[in-house]
Amino acid sequence: MIATFLSGLGAAAPAGLNATLPLLILALADRLTGAVNLGQPYDLISSTWGIIVLLFILPIELIADKIARVDHANDLLHTAIRPAAGALLMMAVTSQNDHINPVVSLILGLLFAGAVHWYKTTNRPAVTIATKGLGNPVLSMAEDGAVIVCTIVALFIPYGVIVVLPLCAWFVHWSYKRFKTGEVRLGGLLGPARRA
Repeated sequence: MIATFLSGLGAAAPAGLNATLPLLILALADRLTGAVNLGQPYDLISSTWGIIVLLFILPIELIADKIARVDHANDLLHTAIRPAAGALLMMAVTSQNDHINPVVSLILGLLFAGAVHWYKTTNRPAVTIATKGLGNPVLSMAEDGAVIVCTIVALFIPYGVIVVLPLCAWFVHWSYKRFKTGEVRLGGLLGPARRA
């Protein structure tokens, strides 16, 4: 039960950064490995059509998140989508264990993905201003990496979430802080570093 809970939590929280990547990783893990076994109705995620839809949506979300100002509009659009994706991920993963109430899973998924999404949405505009938009694609790629690592660990090494989820959260926070304070100079494109 604890492993399933950690697995669900580790898959749901990253949905606050990117709704599609964790869903696609979950779908492929269910389809291609024995580590995940989604029951009905969650097996729709890993159906052929489910994977096709996710593969269609993923490039749109990935590209939009890397363009200054477009990323902010994308974040606003995803204000309902990312927490809902977190809820779906938490419910799908924990559905493999009958001891976890689906309503509790839904609420926890909403809360964790929603908190991560709120952090991203409220902090990304400051990165755009501090880096004149040049930091957005770099930061977005760092977020994508954190999402991939956290989700894979959650699905395949559930107890690893105890270490990896806080590390990914720290890494994302650290990245935002460095970009917002001007510590990251992007190869000198932004001129001399500001004094803190």
